[in-house]
Amino acid sequence: MKTRPLGNTGLSIAPIVFGGNVFGWTIDEKTSFDVLDAFVDLGFNAIDTADVYSAWAPCNSGGESETIIGNWLRARPGMRDRVVIFTKVGFDSGVPGEGGLSRRWIEQAVEGSRRRLGIDSIDLYFSHRPDPTVALEETLATYDDLIKAGAVKAIGLSGATAGELEDALNVARTDGLPRYQVLQPEYNLYDRGSYDGALRDLCMKEELGVVTYYSLASGFLTGKYRSEDDLGKSVRGQKMTQYFNYRGFAVLDALQAVANRHGTEAAQIALAWLIAKEGVTAPIASATTVTQVQSFAQAAGLSLSREDMELLEGAGS
Repeated sequence: MKTRPLGNTGLSIAPIVFGGNVFGWTIDEKTSFDVLDAFVDLGFNAIDTADVYSAWAPCNSGGESETIIGNWLRARPGMRDRVVIFTKVGFDSGVPGEGGLSRRWIEQAVEGSRRRLGIDSIDLYFSHRPDPTVALEETLATYDDLIKAGAVKAIGLSGATAGELEDALNVARTDGLPRYQVLQPEYNLYDRGSYDGALRDLCMKEELGVVTYYSLASGFLTGKYRSEDDLGKSVRGQKMTQYFNYRGFAVLDALQAVANRHGTEAAQIALAWLIAKEGVTAPIASATTVTQVQSFAQAAGLSLSREDMELLEGAGS
């Protein structure tokens, strides 16, 4: 499968990134291995996770996703050379003293992530979200030391505004520190406002890689949630009511219309739209079955027309 440069990191990734938040939450280790095997067999290569995944699940404390990925890598000799691993630091796990972007916590957290993943160097290490309580100089200087030590290859930022990203880039430039080279924003066909505009323009100007989260709006854009009777279809179902409005249903109708043209499903069209968008390197998407992973390859192979794009982007406006 053709890959794309991930900003100026020197990394290249296939057009869909696997979202590892499901590992140890909605799927067990065996199923996780199956979907990861299928993902790589189809030519994809990038896997996204975080040290806090999935602390929100009953009996979990965080690190479960990284542990499963690490076990999979150990069980598949040679696999480490075939995949690009993203993980994140800084999200508050609820444990006192853990979280944030201080030197103390990053240095502790990175060792935990490397140990669970079973890797010497993290390909792309994200600040999970900005931390206004810590000076940018401290955070970036810490990353500088980690990069020089070989513990991390490149850094990225998740969940930031245009102002927060610009401030970080300016500090890096002024102080001669590593710059964030990849942004991870919330972006999908329904939720476009926080990325389109100043943030997208900045990423394109600075030649940052962009990998989007909530690419399917937590599953709403699959089209399987259209009424309250559908909310029980997954553990995320209760979140769907926020999309139950005129615009949400108009977007679903547009997705289905384009899907019918291409003989496919709404989820594939939603991902294909992201893949086609200027200013997006790749969407992050999760899967809990091999069949869902196979649909990623269909999405990556779709070519949407200008008419398709206009119909999708005009829906609900």
